[in-house]
Amino acid sequence: MIMQKPDQRDHGGGVDAAAARFGGARSDWIDLSTGINPAPYPIPALPAGAWTALPDAAAQDALLTAARGFWQVPEGAAILAVPGASSAIARIPALAPKGRVCIPGPTYNEHAASFAENGWQVVETGEAEAAVHVHPNNPDGRLWPLAQTTAPLSIIDESFCDITPDATLMAQATVPGGLILKSFGKFWGLAGLRLGFVIGDPALVARLEQMLGPWPVSGPALHIGAAALRDETWAEATRARLGAEATRLDGLMTTAGAQIVGGTPLFRLYEVDDAQAWQTRLAQHQTWSRVFPYNPRWLRLGLPPSIGWPRLERALA
Repeated sequence: MIMQKPDQRDHGGGVDAAAARFGGARSDWIDLSTGINPAPYPIPALPAGAWTALPDAAAQDALLTAARGFWQVPEGAAILAVPGASSAIARIPALAPKGRVCIPGPTYNEHAASFAENGWQVVETGEAEAAVHVHPNNPDGRLWPLAQTTAPLSIIDESFCDITPDATLMAQATVPGGLILKSFGKFWGLAGLRLGFVIGDPALVARLEQMLGPWPVSGPALHIGAAALRDETWAEATRARLGAEATRLDGLMTTAGAQIVGGTPLFRLYEVDDAQAWQTRLAQHQTWSRVFPYNPRWLRLGLPPSIGWPRLERALA
């Protein structure tokens, strides 16, 4: 089946528009429409040169060394830091001749949009010259077996996999044509830092590096990313906290009448009678949620910050 390219890409966010519609200043709102950790990694002190000098090789090497260790990148796989995973998503279709790309849906729509804009035919099933698997999938949290993720150009988007590291498909990084995408903004809660990674086929990674040009990642991002990726204690504690909070959110939502469809500890997907009505109900309490144009019964919620739980409980009462 051919996947139709949407006229407008659907995303979370849009709190400014929600505030204009439902009232209140933007600062009054809690944004649960994304899957970003609401308790971000604490930013360490930065050397002055991180802001004033061009990023140097030592800082870049330190970041990549920390990333290799954190994700246990196999020997022979290349790794590249990029200014957000979206920057790589926009360029990856140019790494191979145009053809068919299989992207099982529903899923994160930037992949299909990027391939379509580069002249590829986007399909959801069947043989293809390229394939994209979001693992865990957004929005339902589906995990893909390694055997189902192969194609001459095989992209595995692990933007949400750091909460379930045992599920990683990092072995695909050693396969010719294989690329693994990692996002820093989700698990570490620093989406504004714009940091991501591409891991895999050295030839493809080298071409991506040429496309991005010199100094693609800022000095502050290099230093913050390296510190965070070395902090295994914070990562382990964060996984435990996110799991407990996801369970708490499920309890609130099921008590209110929703059914759990899936998700990850960073975002939960629910089936409700009317997702637009639920979104409006929450918005009246300055709490923004995610609905989907292709399924009027799906509602997705991220985790609230610690101060946001009482408001969410009132909205659902």
